[in-house]
Amino acid sequence: MRKPILALMLAALAGPLVAQTSPPISNDLTVDMSPQQYRICNDRPARPTWMDEINPREAYKALTVMRLYELRAWQEIKASGDCGCDVRFPSWESASAEYKERFSTLSQAEHTQAQLALRNQQNLLSSEVRSICEAQGNW
Repeated sequence: MRKPILALMLAALAGPLVAQTSPPISNDLTVDMSPQQYRICNDRPARPTWMDEINPREAYKALTVMRLYELRAWQEIKASGDCGCDVRFPSWESASAEYKERFSTLSQAEHTQAQLALRNQQNLLSSEVRSICEAQGNW
Protein backbone atom coordinates (compact mmCIF):
# COMPACT_ATOMS: atom_id res chain seq x y z
CA MET A 1 0.00 0.00 0.00
CA ARG A 2 2.89 2.36 0.74
CA LYS A 3 4.53 1.92 -2.67
CA PRO A 4 1.51 3.00 -4.74
CA ILE A 5 0.95 6.03 -2.51
CA LEU A 6 4.63 6.97 -2.72
CA ALA A 7 4.57 6.60 -6.52
CA LEU A 8 1.43 8.75 -6.72
CA MET A 9 3.04 11.47 -4.56
CA LEU A 10 6.20 11.51 -6.72
CA ALA A 11 4.12 11.78 -9.90
CA ALA A 12 2.08 14.62 -8.40
CA LEU A 13 5.25 16.50 -7.41
CA ALA A 14 7.00 15.91 -10.75
CA GLY A 15 4.07 17.20 -12.84
CA PRO A 16 4.59 20.92 -12.18
CA LEU A 17 8.34 20.58 -12.69
CA VAL A 18 7.85 18.96 -16.10
CA ALA A 19 5.30 21.61 -17.07
CA GLN A 20 7.77 24.40 -16.24
CA THR A 21 10.55 22.96 -18.41
CA SER A 22 8.53 21.92 -21.47
CA PRO A 23 8.99 24.04 -24.60
CA PRO A 24 6.27 26.51 -25.50
CA ILE A 25 3.67 25.23 -27.95
CA SER A 26 2.81 27.33 -30.97
CA ASN A 27 0.10 27.11 -33.59
CA ASP A 28 2.24 29.00 -36.10
CA LEU A 29 2.77 26.72 -39.10
CA THR A 30 4.37 29.35 -41.33
CA VAL A 31 7.21 27.99 -43.46
CA ASP A 32 10.30 30.19 -43.46
CA MET A 33 11.81 30.13 -46.96
CA SER A 34 14.63 32.57 -46.26
CA PRO A 35 18.01 31.40 -47.53
CA GLN A 36 20.26 29.57 -45.13
CA GLN A 37 22.85 31.76 -43.45
CA TYR A 38 26.36 30.45 -42.94
CA ARG A 39 29.16 31.64 -40.71
CA ILE A 40 31.31 32.31 -43.79
CA CYS A 41 30.69 32.76 -47.52
CA ASN A 42 26.92 33.22 -47.70
CA ASP A 43 27.00 33.64 -51.49
CA ARG A 44 27.66 29.96 -52.15
CA PRO A 45 26.48 28.53 -55.46
CA ALA A 46 23.37 26.36 -55.27
CA ARG A 47 23.75 22.62 -55.52
CA PRO A 48 22.49 20.94 -58.68
CA THR A 49 18.72 20.50 -58.46
CA TRP A 50 18.92 16.76 -59.05
CA MET A 51 20.76 16.42 -55.73
CA ASP A 52 17.82 17.93 -53.86
CA GLU A 53 15.24 15.92 -55.77
CA ILE A 54 16.97 12.54 -55.56
CA ASN A 55 15.17 9.52 -54.19
CA PRO A 56 16.27 8.90 -50.57
CA ARG A 57 17.39 5.39 -51.53
CA GLU A 58 19.91 6.95 -53.89
CA ALA A 59 21.20 9.62 -51.50
CA TYR A 60 24.62 7.98 -51.67
CA LYS A 61 25.00 9.51 -55.14
CA ALA A 62 24.57 13.02 -53.77
CA LEU A 63 27.07 12.24 -51.00
CA THR A 64 29.65 11.21 -53.58
CA VAL A 65 29.18 14.46 -55.51
CA MET A 66 29.48 16.52 -52.31
CA ARG A 67 32.67 14.70 -51.32
CA LEU A 68 34.12 15.20 -54.81
CA TYR A 69 33.13 18.89 -54.82
CA GLU A 70 34.81 19.53 -51.48
CA LEU A 71 37.97 17.62 -52.44
CA ARG A 72 38.39 19.57 -55.68
CA ALA A 73 37.89 22.86 -53.82
CA TRP A 74 40.49 21.88 -51.22
CA GLN A 75 42.96 20.87 -53.92
CA GLU A 76 42.52 24.28 -55.52
CA ILE A 77 43.01 26.04 -52.17
CA LYS A 78 46.28 24.16 -51.64
CA ALA A 79 47.48 24.84 -55.19
CA SER A 80 46.65 28.55 -55.18
CA GLY A 81 47.19 29.36 -51.50
CA ASP A 82 43.92 31.30 -51.65
CA CYS A 83 40.88 30.48 -49.54
CA GLY A 84 38.55 33.12 -50.89
CA CYS A 85 34.87 32.28 -51.10
CA ASP A 86 35.00 31.75 -54.86
CA VAL A 87 37.82 29.21 -54.42
CA ARG A 88 36.41 27.47 -51.36
CA PHE A 89 32.91 27.27 -52.85
CA PRO A 90 33.29 27.10 -56.65
CA SER A 91 30.57 26.32 -59.16
CA TRP A 92 29.17 22.80 -58.97
CA GLU A 93 29.46 22.30 -62.74
CA SER A 94 32.90 20.68 -62.85
CA ALA A 95 32.23 18.36 -59.87
CA SER A 96 28.88 17.38 -61.35
CA ALA A 97 30.43 16.69 -64.77
CA GLU A 98 33.25 14.65 -63.21
CA TYR A 99 30.71 12.69 -61.17
CA LYS A 100 28.65 11.87 -64.28
CA GLU A 101 31.78 10.78 -66.11
CA ARG A 102 33.43 8.71 -63.35
CA PHE A 103 30.84 7.67 -60.77
CA SER A 104 27.27 7.79 -62.09
CA THR A 105 27.15 4.15 -63.22
CA LEU A 106 28.71 2.67 -60.08
CA SER A 107 26.81 0.51 -57.60
CA GLN A 108 26.07 1.67 -54.07
CA ALA A 109 28.97 -0.37 -52.69
CA GLU A 110 31.32 1.15 -55.25
CA HIS A 111 30.06 4.61 -54.30
CA THR A 112 30.90 3.86 -50.68
CA GLN A 113 34.43 2.85 -51.66
CA ALA A 114 34.79 5.96 -53.83
CA GLN A 115 33.60 8.19 -50.97
CA LEU A 116 36.18 6.64 -48.66
CA ALA A 117 38.93 7.17 -51.21
CA LEU A 118 37.89 10.80 -51.75
CA ARG A 119 37.77 11.34 -47.99
CA ASN A 120 41.24 9.86 -47.56
CA GLN A 121 42.60 12.24 -50.21
CA GLN A 122 40.89 15.12 -48.44
CA ASN A 123 42.37 14.10 -45.09
CA LEU A 124 45.85 14.38 -46.59
CA LEU A 125 45.11 18.03 -47.45
CA SER A 126 43.27 18.88 -44.26
CA SER A 127 45.96 20.48 -42.12
CA GLU A 128 47.43 22.58 -44.91
CA VAL A 129 44.04 23.78 -46.18
CA ARG A 130 42.90 24.57 -42.66
CA SER A 131 45.98 26.69 -41.96
CA ILE A 132 45.53 28.62 -45.24
CA CYS A 133 41.84 29.21 -44.60
CA GLU A 134 42.27 30.13 -40.92
CA ALA A 135 44.91 32.70 -41.87
CA GLN A 136 42.39 34.27 -44.28
CA GLY A 137 39.45 34.02 -41.86
CA ASN A 138 37.52 31.50 -43.96
CA TRP A 139 37.57 28.36 -41.84
